[in-house]
Amino acid sequence: MSKITKEDALNYHTEGRPGKLEVVPTKPHTTQRDLSLAYSPGVAYPCLEIEKNFDDIYKYTSKGNLVAVISNGTAVLGLGDIGAGAGKPVMEGKGLLFKIFADIDVFDIEVDTKDIDKFIDTVKNIAVTFGGINLEDIKAPECFEIEERLKREIQIPLMHDDQHGTAIICSAGIINALELSEKKLDEARIVINGAGAAAIACTKLIISLGAKRENIVMLDSKGVLRKDRTDLNKYKLEFATDRDVRTLSDAMIGADIFLGLSQANVVSKEMVRSMAVRPIVFAMANPDPEISYDDAMSSRDDLIMATGRSDYPNQVNNVLGFPYIFRGALDVRATCINEEMKLAAVYALAGLAKEAVPETVSKAYNVANLIFGRDYIIPKPLDPRLITTVAPAVAKAAMASGVARLPIVDWNKYKLELSRRLGLDNQLFHGIVIKAKQNPKRIVFAEGNNLKILRAANEVLHEGIAIPILLGNVQEIKQLIADNQLDLNDTPIFDPHSIETEELRKSFSELIWKKRQRKGVNLAEAYELTFNRNYYGIMMVDTGLADAMISGVTSHYGEVMGPALKLIGPKPTINRISSMYIVMTKKGPLFFADTTVNLDPDVQTLIETTIMTADQVRKFNIEPVIAMVSYSNFGSVQLSEHTRNLERVRQSIKFLHQNHPELIVDGEMQMNFALNKELRSQKFPFTRLENRDVNTIIFPNLTSGNIAYKMMYEIGGAEVVGPILMGMKKPILVVPIECSVREIVNMTTIAVVDAQE
Repeated sequence: MSKITKEDALNYHTEGRPGKLEVVPTKPHTTQRDLSLAYSPGVAYPCLEIEKNFDDIYKYTSKGNLVAVISNGTAVLGLGDIGAGAGKPVMEGKGLLFKIFADIDVFDIEVDTKDIDKFIDTVKNIAVTFGGINLEDIKAPECFEIEERLKREIQIPLMHDDQHGTAIICSAGIINALELSEKKLDEARIVINGAGAAAIACTKLIISLGAKRENIVMLDSKGVLRKDRTDLNKYKLEFATDRDVRTLSDAMIGADIFLGLSQANVVSKEMVRSMAVRPIVFAMANPDPEISYDDAMSSRDDLIMATGRSDYPNQVNNVLGFPYIFRGALDVRATCINEEMKLAAVYALAGLAKEAVPETVSKAYNVANLIFGRDYIIPKPLDPRLITTVAPAVAKAAMASGVARLPIVDWNKYKLELSRRLGLDNQLFHGIVIKAKQNPKRIVFAEGNNLKILRAANEVLHEGIAIPILLGNVQEIKQLIADNQLDLNDTPIFDPHSIETEELRKSFSELIWKKRQRKGVNLAEAYELTFNRNYYGIMMVDTGLADAMISGVTSHYGEVMGPALKLIGPKPTINRISSMYIVMTKKGPLFFADTTVNLDPDVQTLIETTIMTADQVRKFNIEPVIAMVSYSNFGSVQLSEHTRNLERVRQSIKFLHQNHPELIVDGEMQMNFALNKELRSQKFPFTRLENRDVNTIIFPNLTSGNIAYKMMYEIGGAEVVGPILMGMKKPILVVPIECSVREIVNMTTIAVVDAQE
């Protein structure tokens, strides 16, 4: 698992605006008229409409897309009863997942009481604000009574995800594992280790699916739940057995299924070997399962295994369920989340795992042949089909069971709306990270004595993204590592000034001299250059000692790119290198080029920039839709001696249309027509972009491109990643001087993917 340090986590939650969520206005608010409509006096009109017809609250407010994540902090993750306030970061995190996976807005609410009645009254009294309520991290057995009573008294979707989210994902996996094992659920002997909220919910749901109660043995920390025990509450007593089994070892003999919702390392290899033929083991304790994946798989060769971890096949991850369950429930204004809706989610997830996996998903996980089988029984969290598969299934079940108040008529239209709710930005970088992790590369950080670089190196190392190499004074770097409690002690450090690297410097200087001897550089000058960390790092990449280099935190752009161009240079088929920024917007990623290299590009440079940018975008599993922008629209400005930039764009478009018909590209056009496809289609129906959303912008010169991406960052609130250099023989990436640790990590991830190519 990726190593997360205390400092990493605290920095993540404090950098910039504290926390992980913010409220963003959705209506214009810049003029006095806007404010009068938003508040007094205009706001009185929707208030009166809601007073006359309460259902109009969904029409005039955000209620229909707003979920409360509510907790009293009595069972927070693996931390236990830490209190409502201490649990707030977790609730914010849950809200973040709702938003990025299903476009559901969230208020997290921490209720500071352990009194069941007071907690229930609080939730009831605020429920009018919300379209749904997600109960979170409330300890058993109180969570059972709280959920049961609230479901009777509140007429909006409500679910305790700790119980039902885990149960739904687990059950989907069990269905598919049984199919592969050629077994039937109603005949399966099942052992459930753990008797908390999730375990009891899992048990109830698999019974709903067909499991026999008499075939189930459940254990808590004191052993098997037996009817002769006097310490069982009513929820545990429901699953007590009178069979003569008292320990986990006894229960595992001949069992078909093991579900672990307890603690690490309580299952041995011998226990797994004692199970029935073709057994199923779901060891879901986090971060360490009841038995490690390697131990379980090495104990026998007919086993199907799932865990709660992302670094092994078949991850039972609640994010596969709750965002889409609430999405479907909200979209039909369901009065609850009932058993039928939960079962619909189970079958939707199970069915999705059997469908042909899109190439984008396989590429994201770097698996050539991701097909239904023992290593793929549960869909992957990055599968874009989840929202269009699970949410409609839940919505249909709500309608069929009579709890929907706003039935969906056109299901194709609904699925299209779901797809449009989410931009690709989050999925984009999730996919890049996963691809990098499949084959981490050696990245030399030229500024190894910089704390931001060290923190980024620490993160990419322990995330499994890259293998860092540091340049700089060894003692200085080691002291920084120790002072900041970073785990980089085994990371190689090269000091270009030390006597230990003298032989390497000499070999580098000879290579530099051979490359530059006809460019006015003699051997002595070449030797002096090897003391420069950028030259040294570039030569490490050039000679294969590293796969890519990151620099720029303390170096000017030219101090890195000058040596890179001289020593490595562009690919043989490229005349000029170019650069691109990824601009993360709420509608998805935009790719801007050229933004940092070519000041006043000629026609050939514009053409090559367009082709290189398209190739780079495809590396992210996105098909480029390209607009070449200017201040003119398709010849609306006449050419003259003052319009040479415009003429270059027109010539470039003509060449690309004639010689690269596979590219979806057109221009010249103004930026508003590039980004507004409805406006573009009305005014210029002939464009080759047709009714597509443009995702790639080619600027006519560096000035316009540089201004545009910086405006998007400062005014538009977009996250910007770059510059990404295109056309180099080997990856040399320059980060901005003012960059954050996160930006360095993002650039390193891109460098790894480029090096893989």
